[in-house]
Amino acid sequence: MSVKYIIKDAAMADGSHADLLVADGRIMETGASLSAAGATILDADGLLALPGMVDLHTHLREPGREDAETVETGTRAAALGGFTAVHAMANSMPVADTAGVVEQVFSLGRRAGWVEVRPVGAVTVGLAGERLAELGAMADSRAQVRVFSDDGLCVHDPVLMRRALEYVKAFDGVVAQHAQEPRLTAGAQMNEGAVSAVLGLTGWPAVAEESIIARDVLLAQHVGSRLHVCHVSTAGSVEIIRWAKGRGINVTAEVTPHHLLLTDDLVHSWNPVYKVNPPLRTAEDVTALREALADGTIDIVGTDHAPHPSEHKECEWAQAAMGMTGLETALSVVQHSMIETGLMNWADFARVTSSRAAEIGRVGGQGRPLAAGEPANITLVDPAARWTVAPDKMATKGRNSPFAGLELPGAVQATFFRGHPTVLDGMLNTPHPSAVEDSAWM
Repeated sequence: MSVKYIIKDAAMADGSHADLLVADGRIMETGASLSAAGATILDADGLLALPGMVDLHTHLREPGREDAETVETGTRAAALGGFTAVHAMANSMPVADTAGVVEQVFSLGRRAGWVEVRPVGAVTVGLAGERLAELGAMADSRAQVRVFSDDGLCVHDPVLMRRALEYVKAFDGVVAQHAQEPRLTAGAQMNEGAVSAVLGLTGWPAVAEESIIARDVLLAQHVGSRLHVCHVSTAGSVEIIRWAKGRGINVTAEVTPHHLLLTDDLVHSWNPVYKVNPPLRTAEDVTALREALADGTIDIVGTDHAPHPSEHKECEWAQAAMGMTGLETALSVVQHSMIETGLMNWADFARVTSSRAAEIGRVGGQGRPLAAGEPANITLVDPAARWTVAPDKMATKGRNSPFAGLELPGAVQATFFRGHPTVLDGMLNTPHPSAVEDSAWM
Protein backbone atom coordinates (compact mmCIF):
# COMPACT_ATOMS: atom_id res chain seq x y z
CA MET A 1 0.00 0.00 0.00
CA SER A 2 1.47 3.35 -1.02
CA VAL A 3 1.97 6.22 1.41
CA LYS A 4 -0.27 9.22 0.84
CA TYR A 5 0.85 12.81 1.33
CA ILE A 6 -1.11 16.03 1.41
CA ILE A 7 0.98 19.10 0.74
CA LYS A 8 -1.04 21.83 2.44
CA ASP A 9 -1.42 25.40 1.18
CA ALA A 10 1.53 25.56 -1.18
CA ALA A 11 2.04 28.60 -3.37
CA MET A 12 1.96 27.78 -7.07
CA ALA A 13 4.17 29.36 -9.72
CA ASP A 14 1.18 31.33 -11.04
CA GLY A 15 0.60 32.96 -7.63
CA SER A 16 -2.35 30.81 -6.55
CA HIS A 17 -2.40 28.49 -3.52
CA ALA A 18 -3.51 24.86 -3.36
CA ASP A 19 -3.27 21.56 -1.53
CA LEU A 20 -1.75 18.62 -3.42
CA LEU A 21 -2.77 15.02 -2.68
CA VAL A 22 0.04 12.66 -3.67
CA ALA A 23 -0.36 8.87 -3.87
CA ASP A 24 0.76 5.99 -6.10
CA GLY A 25 3.42 8.18 -7.65
CA ARG A 26 0.96 10.77 -8.94
CA ILE A 27 -0.82 13.94 -7.99
CA MET A 28 -4.26 12.56 -7.33
CA GLU A 29 -6.05 15.82 -6.59
CA THR A 30 -5.46 19.54 -6.19
CA GLY A 31 -7.67 22.05 -4.43
CA ALA A 32 -8.47 23.65 -1.11
CA SER A 33 -8.76 21.87 2.27
CA LEU A 34 -8.05 18.41 0.86
CA SER A 35 -8.21 15.37 3.13
CA ALA A 36 -7.53 11.66 2.76
CA ALA A 37 -7.60 8.84 5.28
CA GLY A 38 -4.12 7.94 6.50
CA ALA A 39 -2.37 10.72 4.61
CA THR A 40 0.79 12.33 5.97
CA ILE A 41 0.33 16.11 6.14
CA LEU A 42 3.14 18.41 5.03
CA ASP A 43 2.60 22.06 5.94
CA ALA A 44 3.73 24.10 2.93
CA ASP A 45 2.73 27.52 4.27
CA GLY A 46 5.32 29.95 2.93
CA LEU A 47 6.66 27.40 0.45
CA LEU A 48 6.50 27.40 -3.33
CA ALA A 49 5.59 24.20 -5.22
CA LEU A 50 7.41 23.74 -8.53
CA PRO A 51 7.82 20.89 -11.02
CA GLY A 52 10.89 18.83 -10.15
CA MET A 53 13.93 20.34 -11.82
CA VAL A 54 15.53 18.62 -14.83
CA ASP A 55 19.22 19.00 -15.66
CA LEU A 56 20.29 18.31 -19.22
CA HIS A 57 23.99 18.60 -18.34
CA THR A 58 25.42 16.72 -15.34
CA HIS A 59 28.79 14.99 -14.94
CA LEU A 60 28.32 12.01 -12.62
CA ARG A 61 31.81 10.66 -13.47
CA GLU A 62 30.93 6.99 -12.90
CA PRO A 63 32.13 4.58 -14.26
CA GLY A 64 35.86 5.03 -13.83
CA ARG A 65 36.19 8.38 -12.06
CA GLU A 66 34.61 7.55 -8.73
CA ASP A 67 37.25 9.63 -6.90
CA ALA A 68 35.46 12.70 -8.30
CA GLU A 69 31.81 11.61 -8.08
CA THR A 70 29.56 8.56 -8.25
CA VAL A 71 26.02 8.14 -9.47
CA GLU A 72 25.01 7.72 -5.82
CA THR A 73 26.68 10.91 -4.52
CA GLY A 74 25.79 12.98 -7.57
CA THR A 75 22.13 12.05 -7.48
CA ARG A 76 21.95 12.73 -3.75
CA ALA A 77 23.25 16.22 -4.54
CA ALA A 78 20.68 16.53 -7.31
CA ALA A 79 17.79 15.64 -5.00
CA LEU A 80 18.98 18.18 -2.43
CA GLY A 81 19.12 20.76 -5.20
CA GLY A 82 15.48 20.15 -6.15
CA PHE A 83 16.12 17.97 -9.20
CA THR A 84 14.10 14.90 -10.10
CA ALA A 85 15.96 14.06 -13.32
CA VAL A 86 19.52 14.53 -14.58
CA HIS A 87 21.30 13.67 -17.81
CA ALA A 88 24.68 12.02 -17.17
CA MET A 89 27.33 13.20 -19.63
CA ALA A 90 29.33 10.66 -21.58
CA ASN A 91 32.91 11.54 -20.59
CA SER A 92 33.32 8.73 -18.09
CA MET A 93 36.01 6.01 -18.16
CA PRO A 94 35.13 4.06 -20.23
CA VAL A 95 33.32 6.60 -22.35
CA ALA A 96 29.57 6.08 -22.68
CA ASP A 97 29.81 5.29 -26.39
CA THR A 98 28.19 1.84 -26.39
CA ALA A 99 24.88 0.37 -25.33
CA GLY A 100 26.66 -1.52 -22.56
CA VAL A 101 28.05 1.56 -20.85
CA VAL A 102 24.88 3.65 -21.07
CA GLU A 103 22.89 0.73 -19.67
CA GLN A 104 25.36 0.50 -16.78
CA VAL A 105 24.84 4.19 -15.94
CA PHE A 106 21.09 3.77 -16.34
CA SER A 107 21.05 0.83 -13.93
CA LEU A 108 23.23 2.66 -11.40
CA GLY A 109 20.77 5.53 -11.44
CA ARG A 110 17.78 3.30 -10.87
CA ARG A 111 19.55 1.44 -8.09
CA ALA A 112 20.40 4.73 -6.35
CA GLY A 113 16.79 5.90 -6.58
CA TRP A 114 17.25 9.58 -5.75
CA VAL A 115 16.39 11.00 -9.19
CA GLU A 116 15.81 9.75 -12.72
CA VAL A 117 19.16 9.31 -14.47
CA ARG A 118 19.19 9.58 -18.25
CA PRO A 119 22.57 8.73 -19.81
CA VAL A 120 23.93 10.94 -22.58
CA GLY A 121 25.62 8.94 -25.33
CA ALA A 122 28.89 9.99 -26.93
CA VAL A 123 28.73 11.21 -30.51
CA THR A 124 32.09 9.71 -31.46
CA VAL A 125 33.98 6.64 -30.31
CA GLY A 126 36.06 7.49 -27.25
CA LEU A 127 35.22 11.18 -27.76
CA ALA A 128 38.07 11.10 -30.28
CA GLY A 129 36.16 12.90 -33.03
CA GLU A 130 37.13 10.34 -35.66
CA ARG A 131 34.09 8.07 -36.21
CA LEU A 132 30.53 7.90 -34.99
CA ALA A 133 29.72 5.89 -31.89
CA GLU A 134 26.91 3.32 -31.69
CA LEU A 135 24.16 5.94 -31.76
CA GLY A 136 21.39 3.62 -32.88
CA ALA A 137 22.32 0.88 -30.41
CA MET A 138 22.32 3.36 -27.53
CA ALA A 139 18.95 4.72 -28.65
CA ASP A 140 17.50 1.20 -28.77
CA SER A 141 18.99 0.12 -25.43
CA ARG A 142 17.12 0.00 -22.11
CA ALA A 143 18.51 3.49 -21.46
CA GLN A 144 16.66 4.81 -24.56
CA VAL A 145 19.28 7.52 -25.12
CA ARG A 146 17.99 10.59 -26.93
CA VAL A 147 20.76 13.12 -26.18
CA PHE A 148 24.22 12.65 -27.67
CA SER A 149 27.27 14.76 -26.87
CA ASP A 150 31.07 14.70 -26.82
CA ASP A 151 30.87 17.39 -24.12
CA GLY A 152 34.28 18.42 -22.89
CA LEU A 153 35.35 18.16 -26.50
CA CYS A 154 33.88 19.62 -29.67
CA VAL A 155 32.73 17.56 -32.63
CA HIS A 156 34.95 19.78 -34.75
CA ASP A 157 34.86 17.80 -38.02
CA PRO A 158 31.94 19.25 -40.02
CA VAL A 159 31.41 16.00 -41.95
CA LEU A 160 31.10 13.97 -38.73
CA MET A 161 28.79 16.57 -37.24
CA ARG A 162 26.58 16.45 -40.30
CA ARG A 163 26.43 12.64 -40.17
CA ALA A 164 25.55 12.69 -36.48
CA LEU A 165 22.73 15.16 -37.06
CA GLU A 166 21.41 13.00 -39.90
CA TYR A 167 21.64 9.80 -37.86
CA VAL A 168 19.76 11.00 -34.76
CA LYS A 169 16.77 12.08 -36.84
CA ALA A 170 15.72 8.43 -37.08
CA PHE A 171 14.83 8.28 -33.37
CA ASP A 172 14.09 11.95 -32.64
CA GLY A 173 17.43 12.44 -30.94
CA VAL A 174 19.43 15.61 -30.47
CA VAL A 175 23.13 16.37 -30.73
CA ALA A 176 24.31 18.56 -27.85
CA GLN A 177 27.41 20.37 -29.03
CA HIS A 178 30.28 21.65 -26.93
CA ALA A 179 31.00 24.63 -29.16
CA GLN A 180 34.75 25.16 -29.13
CA GLU A 181 36.99 25.36 -32.17
CA PRO A 182 40.09 23.52 -30.84
CA ARG A 183 42.58 25.30 -33.05
CA LEU A 184 41.52 28.65 -31.64
CA THR A 185 41.78 27.51 -28.02
CA ALA A 186 45.05 25.57 -27.92
CA GLY A 187 46.61 26.22 -24.51
CA ALA A 188 43.81 28.62 -23.53
CA GLN A 189 43.47 29.27 -19.80
CA MET A 190 40.70 31.86 -19.52
CA ASN A 191 38.57 34.31 -21.51
CA GLU A 192 40.55 36.34 -24.03
CA GLY A 193 40.24 39.99 -23.07
CA ALA A 194 41.56 42.72 -20.81
CA VAL A 195 42.02 40.45 -17.79
CA SER A 196 43.94 37.76 -19.70
CA ALA A 197 46.21 40.48 -21.12
CA VAL A 198 46.98 41.85 -17.64
CA LEU A 199 47.57 38.40 -16.15
CA GLY A 200 49.56 37.11 -19.10
CA LEU A 201 47.36 34.03 -19.56
CA THR A 202 46.59 32.55 -22.97
CA GLY A 203 43.14 33.79 -23.92
CA TRP A 204 40.08 31.86 -25.08
CA PRO A 205 38.42 34.02 -27.75
CA ALA A 206 34.66 34.33 -28.01
CA VAL A 207 34.90 33.54 -31.72
CA ALA A 208 36.04 29.98 -30.90
CA GLU A 209 32.54 29.33 -29.55
CA GLU A 210 30.62 31.48 -31.98
CA SER A 211 32.16 30.05 -35.15
CA ILE A 212 31.14 26.49 -34.23
CA ILE A 213 27.59 27.56 -33.35
CA ALA A 214 27.28 29.39 -36.68
CA ARG A 215 28.48 26.33 -38.57
CA ASP A 216 26.26 23.92 -36.67
CA VAL A 217 23.00 25.83 -36.95
CA LEU A 218 23.50 25.87 -40.71
CA LEU A 219 24.22 22.13 -40.69
CA ALA A 220 21.08 21.52 -38.61
CA GLN A 221 19.06 23.57 -41.09
CA HIS A 222 20.56 21.69 -44.01
CA VAL A 223 19.70 18.21 -42.69
CA GLY A 224 16.52 19.19 -40.82
CA SER A 225 17.68 17.88 -37.47
CA ARG A 226 17.70 18.98 -33.84
CA LEU A 227 20.76 20.77 -32.43
CA HIS A 228 21.33 21.74 -28.80
CA VAL A 229 24.11 24.15 -27.85
CA CYS A 230 25.72 23.44 -24.48
CA HIS A 231 26.75 26.15 -21.99
CA VAL A 232 26.44 29.28 -24.16
CA SER A 233 28.79 31.92 -22.77
CA THR A 234 29.08 34.94 -25.09
CA ALA A 235 26.90 37.76 -26.32
CA GLY A 236 27.88 36.88 -29.88
CA SER A 237 26.65 33.31 -29.43
CA VAL A 238 23.31 34.68 -28.25
CA GLU A 239 22.95 36.73 -31.42
CA ILE A 240 23.71 33.74 -33.66
CA ILE A 241 21.17 31.56 -31.85
CA ARG A 242 18.58 34.34 -32.01
CA TRP A 243 19.19 34.67 -35.75
CA ALA A 244 18.89 30.90 -36.23
CA LYS A 245 15.63 30.69 -34.33
CA GLY A 246 14.31 33.58 -36.37
CA ARG A 247 14.93 31.51 -39.50
CA GLY A 248 13.05 28.54 -38.03
CA ILE A 249 16.14 26.39 -37.45
CA ASN A 250 15.53 23.68 -34.85
CA VAL A 251 18.14 24.80 -32.32
CA THR A 252 17.95 24.99 -28.54
CA ALA A 253 20.50 26.29 -26.07
CA GLU A 254 21.44 26.26 -22.41
CA VAL A 255 23.30 28.56 -20.02
CA THR A 256 24.96 27.55 -16.76
CA PRO A 257 24.24 29.21 -13.42
CA HIS A 258 27.87 30.32 -13.12
CA HIS A 259 27.78 32.08 -16.48
CA LEU A 260 24.69 33.97 -15.28
CA LEU A 261 26.52 35.40 -12.28
CA LEU A 262 30.32 35.27 -12.41
CA THR A 263 32.81 37.16 -14.60
CA ASP A 264 36.44 36.78 -15.61
CA ASP A 265 37.43 39.50 -13.12
CA LEU A 266 37.49 36.70 -10.53
CA VAL A 267 40.56 35.22 -12.21
CA HIS A 268 42.57 38.08 -10.67
CA SER A 269 42.47 35.93 -7.52
CA TRP A 270 44.36 33.10 -9.28
CA ASN A 271 41.98 30.70 -7.50
CA PRO A 272 41.57 27.66 -9.80
CA VAL A 273 37.98 27.19 -8.59
CA TYR A 274 37.16 29.82 -11.25
CA LYS A 275 38.77 27.82 -14.07
CA VAL A 276 36.04 26.37 -16.26
CA ASN A 277 35.24 25.42 -19.85
CA PRO A 278 33.90 27.56 -21.45
CA PRO A 279 35.59 30.26 -19.37
CA LEU A 280 33.94 32.93 -17.30
CA ARG A 281 33.35 35.89 -19.60
CA THR A 282 32.73 39.62 -19.18
CA ALA A 283 29.98 41.53 -17.42
CA GLU A 284 28.57 42.43 -20.85
CA ASP A 285 28.32 38.74 -21.71
CA VAL A 286 26.56 38.02 -18.41
CA THR A 287 23.97 40.71 -19.18
CA ALA A 288 23.37 39.29 -22.66
CA LEU A 289 22.97 35.76 -21.30
CA ARG A 290 20.45 36.85 -18.69
CA GLU A 291 18.40 38.75 -21.25
CA ALA A 292 18.50 35.79 -23.65
CA LEU A 293 17.30 33.37 -20.98
CA ALA A 294 14.50 35.75 -20.10
CA ASP A 295 13.30 36.23 -23.68
CA GLY A 296 13.58 32.54 -24.64
CA THR A 297 16.55 32.77 -26.99
CA ILE A 298 18.34 30.53 -24.49
CA ASP A 299 15.90 27.77 -23.60
CA ILE A 300 17.14 26.30 -20.34
CA VAL A 301 19.58 26.35 -17.46
CA GLY A 302 22.00 23.41 -17.45
CA THR A 303 24.28 23.09 -14.44
CA ASP A 304 27.34 21.54 -16.14
CA HIS A 305 27.96 20.08 -12.66
CA ALA A 306 31.63 19.03 -12.91
CA PRO A 307 33.10 17.76 -9.63
CA HIS A 308 36.83 17.14 -9.27
CA PRO A 309 39.04 15.68 -6.55
CA SER A 310 40.55 18.42 -4.39
CA GLU A 311 44.07 17.80 -5.67
CA HIS A 312 42.91 18.65 -9.19
CA LYS A 313 41.84 22.11 -8.08
CA GLU A 314 44.18 22.93 -5.18
CA CYS A 315 47.20 23.50 -7.39
CA GLU A 316 48.65 26.15 -9.66
CA TRP A 317 46.25 27.65 -12.20
CA ALA A 318 47.86 26.18 -15.34
CA GLN A 319 47.68 22.62 -13.98
CA ALA A 320 44.17 22.83 -12.52
CA ALA A 321 41.22 20.96 -14.01
CA MET A 322 38.37 22.89 -15.57
CA GLY A 323 34.94 22.67 -14.01
CA MET A 324 32.63 23.67 -11.17
CA THR A 325 29.98 21.95 -9.09
CA GLY A 326 26.44 23.22 -9.51
CA LEU A 327 23.59 20.87 -8.60
CA GLU A 328 23.05 22.10 -5.04
CA THR A 329 23.35 25.81 -5.86
CA ALA A 330 21.55 26.08 -9.22
CA LEU A 331 18.12 27.03 -7.89
CA SER A 332 19.51 29.74 -5.66
CA VAL A 333 21.79 31.23 -8.31
CA VAL A 334 18.94 31.41 -10.83
CA GLN A 335 16.65 32.97 -8.23
CA HIS A 336 19.34 35.55 -7.43
CA SER A 337 20.30 36.40 -11.02
CA MET A 338 16.95 36.12 -12.78
CA ILE A 339 14.03 36.42 -10.34
CA GLU A 340 15.40 38.93 -7.84
CA THR A 341 16.51 41.11 -10.76
CA GLY A 342 12.96 41.13 -12.14
CA LEU A 343 13.92 39.43 -15.41
CA MET A 344 11.79 36.35 -14.74
CA ASN A 345 9.02 35.10 -12.48
CA TRP A 346 8.58 31.65 -10.94
CA ALA A 347 6.52 30.38 -13.88
CA ASP A 348 9.46 31.30 -16.12
CA PHE A 349 11.77 29.53 -13.66
CA ALA A 350 9.73 26.32 -13.99
CA ARG A 351 10.02 26.55 -17.75
CA VAL A 352 13.80 27.03 -17.94
CA THR A 353 14.68 24.55 -15.18
CA SER A 354 12.10 21.83 -15.78
CA SER A 355 9.50 21.67 -18.53
CA ARG A 356 11.64 22.85 -21.45
CA ALA A 357 14.61 20.69 -20.41
CA ALA A 358 12.36 17.62 -20.20
CA GLU A 359 11.01 18.41 -23.66
CA ILE A 360 14.47 18.79 -25.21
CA GLY A 361 15.68 15.57 -23.60
CA ARG A 362 12.44 13.74 -24.45
CA VAL A 363 11.96 12.71 -20.81
CA GLY A 364 8.35 11.66 -20.32
CA GLY A 365 6.88 12.18 -16.87
CA GLN A 366 9.22 15.04 -15.98
CA GLY A 367 8.61 18.77 -16.24
CA ARG A 368 4.86 18.24 -16.07
CA PRO A 369 2.32 20.69 -14.59
CA LEU A 370 1.37 20.24 -10.94
CA ALA A 371 -2.10 19.00 -11.80
CA ALA A 372 -4.31 16.01 -11.05
CA GLY A 373 -3.20 12.90 -12.86
CA GLU A 374 0.37 14.09 -13.46
CA PRO A 375 3.47 12.30 -12.11
CA ALA A 376 4.36 13.61 -8.65
CA ASN A 377 7.80 15.06 -9.38
CA ILE A 378 7.69 18.12 -7.14
CA THR A 379 10.08 20.56 -5.51
CA LEU A 380 9.07 22.64 -2.48
CA VAL A 381 11.13 25.80 -2.09
CA ASP A 382 11.36 28.43 0.61
CA PRO A 383 12.00 31.51 -1.56
CA ALA A 384 12.53 33.77 1.48
CA ALA A 385 15.35 31.67 2.93
CA ARG A 386 18.96 32.82 2.86
CA TRP A 387 21.94 30.51 3.17
CA THR A 388 25.70 30.63 2.85
CA VAL A 389 27.35 28.17 0.48
CA ALA A 390 29.64 25.74 2.33
CA PRO A 391 31.09 23.15 -0.08
CA ASP A 392 32.27 20.85 2.73
CA LYS A 393 28.63 20.37 3.78
CA MET A 394 27.38 19.37 0.34
CA ALA A 395 26.41 15.87 -0.77
CA THR A 396 28.56 15.99 -3.91
CA LYS A 397 32.11 14.71 -3.59
CA GLY A 398 33.33 17.83 -5.36
CA ARG A 399 34.36 20.79 -3.22
CA ASN A 400 34.99 23.02 -6.24
CA SER A 401 32.03 25.38 -5.89
CA PRO A 402 32.71 28.90 -7.22
CA PHE A 403 29.99 30.19 -4.88
CA ALA A 404 31.73 29.17 -1.65
CA GLY A 405 31.09 31.75 1.06
CA LEU A 406 28.38 33.56 -0.89
CA GLU A 407 24.98 34.16 0.68
CA LEU A 408 22.25 33.09 -1.72
CA PRO A 409 18.45 33.13 -1.64
CA GLY A 410 16.03 30.23 -1.78
CA ALA A 411 16.29 26.81 -0.16
CA VAL A 412 14.86 23.46 -1.20
CA GLN A 413 12.71 22.11 1.63
CA ALA A 414 11.36 18.96 -0.04
CA THR A 415 11.78 16.99 -3.24
CA PHE A 416 9.24 14.39 -4.34
CA PHE A 417 10.45 11.89 -6.92
CA ARG A 418 7.62 9.81 -8.37
CA GLY A 419 5.52 10.55 -5.31
CA HIS A 420 8.20 9.69 -2.76
CA PRO A 421 9.90 12.39 -0.64
CA THR A 422 13.64 12.01 -1.24
CA VAL A 423 14.22 15.29 0.64
CA LEU A 424 12.26 16.52 3.66
CA ASP A 425 12.96 19.59 5.80
CA GLY A 426 15.93 20.34 3.59
CA MET A 427 17.63 17.02 4.37
CA LEU A 428 17.94 13.71 2.53
CA ASN A 429 15.12 11.37 3.44
CA THR A 430 15.27 8.01 1.63
CA PRO A 431 15.58 6.97 -2.03
CA HIS A 432 12.57 5.81 -3.95
CA PRO A 433 11.40 2.52 -2.37
CA SER A 434 11.42 0.77 -5.76
CA ALA A 435 15.13 1.56 -6.27
CA VAL A 436 16.64 -1.66 -7.51
CA GLU A 437 19.01 -2.22 -10.37
CA ASP A 438 16.56 -4.02 -12.63
CA SER A 439 13.33 -2.29 -11.67
CA ALA A 440 10.96 -1.58 -14.55
CA TRP A 441 10.23 2.15 -14.22
CA MET A 442 9.99 3.10 -17.88
